[in-house]
Amino acid sequence: MKLGSLKEGGRDGTLVVVSKDLTRAVRATGIAPTLQRALEDWSNAAPRLNGVYEALQGSTAETINGEPVFAVDFTQFAAPLPRAYEFVDGSAYLPHVARVRKARGAEVPESFYTDPLMYQAVSAGFYGPRDPVLVADEAYGIDLEAEVVVVTDDVPQGATPAQAAEHIQLVGLVNDVSLRNLIPNELAKGFGFLQSKPRSALSPVFVTPDELGEAWQGNKLHLALLTHINGKWFGAPEAGVDMQFDFSQLVAHAAKTRPLSAGTIVGSGTVANEDTSRGASCFAEQRTVETLRDGKPSTPFMSFGDTVRIEMIGRDGASVFGAIEQRIAKA
Repeated sequence: MKLGSLKEGGRDGTLVVVSKDLTRAVRATGIAPTLQRALEDWSNAAPRLNGVYEALQGSTAETINGEPVFAVDFTQFAAPLPRAYEFVDGSAYLPHVARVRKARGAEVPESFYTDPLMYQAVSAGFYGPRDPVLVADEAYGIDLEAEVVVVTDDVPQGATPAQAAEHIQLVGLVNDVSLRNLIPNELAKGFGFLQSKPRSALSPVFVTPDELGEAWQGNKLHLALLTHINGKWFGAPEAGVDMQFDFSQLVAHAAKTRPLSAGTIVGSGTVANEDTSRGASCFAEQRTVETLRDGKPSTPFMSFGDTVRIEMIGRDGASVFGAIEQRIAKA
């Protein structure tokens, strides 16, 4: 099934069930007022939400369970989880890590192949799929990062990867916004990201893994992640290729010393392939490829007025999650 949230009902939005073709939706407040509440009672809420989803498919009914069916307008959608208890973001695509480190003359430590990179990201608020990215200064080095995310129910502390896989309930996309020119000084302090990692944007809908069919295998999403900048193709790396750690391993890593609350979002990190002909999922990646090839980068970071579109097309040719479409704007 496919689930989203409307920009109504408070900070956590209003839960809606969305049709497979992303054209029709119905409020699910009779089951749970918000997606967060549904995840907290997932074993009870999920079958009921799936019943609504099935009723929505191929139906011309004007109401379902007494709620009106309406045409989807993603400008009215918040992020599926407008705020979350946790967003932990990995860096599971080692081609990206290796290239960035090579460009500055550093090797990839052996531990990176066995121990995932991960940091605690902003979760107190996410942009909706059509909201502008607000930045105070272009000099910050505005970048996108196109990634896949999963959402969990309650994960016990110390869960193994096999156990963690059972707690992955939803899959979606994120534009993990980065301010590249602020990162070096922050990391030089030895205490991690803060100002350089502002709010991110989530895809219009999240979907259950079974909705993905054969594209969801080995706890990875085997589809290309397509990015356009100002209407021009930027990249389409395969998300299921060159991913060193699958999502069960990433969730287990996050839960090693603490339980994860229902509604925790776990990110893959920037999707990248060894094959650079497939393009990039962030400007830092593109600039690194240029530096290794030409000795210096030639592509600038984003400016006010630039647009980004991130989407994943299924094997049926249809959009899976809907597109993240954003404009960079001055805060």
